[in-house]
Amino acid sequence: MKVLKKLAIANMIIIAGVLFTAFIWSKPAINQPVVQPAQGNSFVVFELFTSEGCSSCPPAEGLLEQINKESNGKPVYVLGYHVDYFDNLGWKDVFGSADYTRRQQRYSAWLNSQVYTPQLVVNGVKEFVGSNESDIRKAFKEQLQVKHAASLSLSANSTEGLIKVHFQTAKTQDNDEILFALVQKNGSTNVRRGENAGRNLSHVQIVRSLTKQPLKELKSGDVVMKIPQHDNPAKWEVIGMVQNKRTGVITAAGKFEIPAL
Repeated sequence: MKVLKKLAIANMIIIAGVLFTAFIWSKPAINQPVVQPAQGNSFVVFELFTSEGCSSCPPAEGLLEQINKESNGKPVYVLGYHVDYFDNLGWKDVFGSADYTRRQQRYSAWLNSQVYTPQLVVNGVKEFVGSNESDIRKAFKEQLQVKHAASLSLSANSTEGLIKVHFQTAKTQDNDEILFALVQKNGSTNVRRGENAGRNLSHVQIVRSLTKQPLKELKSGDVVMKIPQHDNPAKWEVIGMVQNKRTGVITAAGKFEIPAL
């Protein structure tokens, strides 16, 4: 009888242990960290360095136009910079500027890359041949997954050929600066000389002016930009970018389409 009693007590202890263990595992965890989804803003800024004097550039501009159309409604910002270092090869690019050549040279230092056309820079972190569709689309998908803490909002109004842009930023860094690109949505040129002689070249997202200022203390403010004479303001937009001056990384972007007067 004593043996049976001991066995019964042992069985009760085992059953109690099993039930207690099941209870512990079934209870919700207490004070466990909750993993939150990544917070922030995602976007893609495409900056194409091109020239009307470059025979390799039209395919890159065509690809840029296609991506711009496909990206309607997404946080995708497209800029076409016409550089001026082809101007001495027979044709002066009507949209060319030394300012855009200097911007490309700055990227050359940031990314340790060569200066060439057509060159495409994505979010200030990667560069590709502008007609390399597979690599560009891969970078496009990757960068839409990157979350940035900084933010930028723009509003604007236009009158008498001037655009007044108001900007508001948040969570920017001391080494950041803000850039405003006045962008002509479409344009075309009959090229008479140079590598593209005899061709009518169509362009999209043509940067016509680029204004920048530091953001160390100024988190909001206004910038006035001038629209070239005899152009319809409805064909224009302003794209803003927050960029680190040391690394070239773009951490926020936004745009404002200019309404017709």
